[in-house]
Amino acid sequence: MRVVLMGPPGAGKGTQAQVVAGILGVPHVSTGDIFRANVAGGTPLGVEAKRYMDAGEYVPDGVTNAMVRDRLSQDDARPGFVLDGYPRTVEQVAELDAMLESAGQRLDAVLELTVDTDEVVARLVKRAAEQGRSDDSEDVIRRRLEIYAEQTAPLTATYHEQGLLRQVYGQGSVEDVTARILEALDVKR
Repeated sequence: MRVVLMGPPGAGKGTQAQVVAGILGVPHVSTGDIFRANVAGGTPLGVEAKRYMDAGEYVPDGVTNAMVRDRLSQDDARPGFVLDGYPRTVEQVAELDAMLESAGQRLDAVLELTVDTDEVVARLVKRAAEQGRSDDSEDVIRRRLEIYAEQTAPLTATYHEQGLLRQVYGQGSVEDVTARILEALDVKR
C-alpha cells in the first residue's frame, strides 16, 4: 500500500506513520528524518537544509524531490510506503505522481490528520522542551503553521479531486488515532 500522511506540523504524522508503516509492513519515509540526518552529519545538503528549517521554511523542491525519488526507488519501498512530510506543494504532488507513474505505481490513499491549532502548538512546544529542537521555537512554529495553511493545505483539494483524500481526526491517544487511520484505509488488524 502506498500512502501519503498529511497534516499540520505537530499533528502526529511521524508517530502515526511509524505505527501504520509497521502494521502495513512497508517503510516509513520521512523527509524530516532525512533532513535531520543530513544536518546532524554536517553534509552540504544538511547545512543548506538547516538554514531553511531553522527559519521555519521548507527545503527547496529540487533538493527534496531528489531525496524522495532516491528513497522511493530503493527495494524496500517497491511494495509500498507511508510517506510523511511530502508532498508539501502542488508542484511536489505532480512530481510524486510522475515518480510513481514512471515505476508503474500510484498512490492508494492520502490521509489528512485534522487537529486543533492550540493542540498543535502545545504539542510542538512540549516536543521542543523535551528534545531541544532548534526548529521548534514558538516563532518558528507559528511560521510553519502559516506556511502549511498557504502552501500545503491546498493539496487536499487536489487529492480530493483524485478521490484519494480521507480525513482522520488526529486527536486522542495514539491507539485511537491509529484505529481511525486503519479504518480509513479499510485495513483489518
